[in-house]
Amino acid sequence: MIRFLEKEDIPDVLKIYQLGIDTGIATFESKAPSIKEWDKKYHPYLRYVYEENKKILGWVSITPVSSREVYKGVGEVSIYVHPQAQGKGVGTQLLQHLIEKAKLSGYWMLQASIFEVNLASIHLHKKAGFVIVGVRKGIAKKNGQWTNTILMDKHLILD
Repeated sequence: MIRFLEKEDIPDVLKIYQLGIDTGIATFESKAPSIKEWDKKYHPYLRYVYEENKKILGWVSITPVSSREVYKGVGEVSIYVHPQAQGKGVGTQLLQHLIEKAKLSGYWMLQASIFEVNLASIHLHKKAGFVIVGVRKGIAKKNGQWTNTILMDKHLILD
């Protein structure tokens, strides 16, 4: 079941985030942030978890892409699914839920920056209607290697 992410869920969310970090293909971060840092970074109302049998299996939220007024309706998606729950529809349900709620909250575009080698995440976003708008070649280093990301977006109003 998908529900709003409560502050007491953040430790479990951070464990799932760290498991994603440990794959080496989910983010440029090397370790999960503190509870306070995570809570400050992500949208206070557009954050959700997928819970089953009182266990959190995944989470999704957005961060603003800019502080400029003209971009206030554009958010960047973060979605992480526990490895034991991958391939079971958890990510699809979480992302679809976020899309619906973001649109109702006045967002008009969502974007995702995904490691080029993270084919599962690219597929998940395509399935949700995101399109590839470009490749950011060597945008940053990961373990000393220049890494490419795929920039994807989904317009929530013009689709």
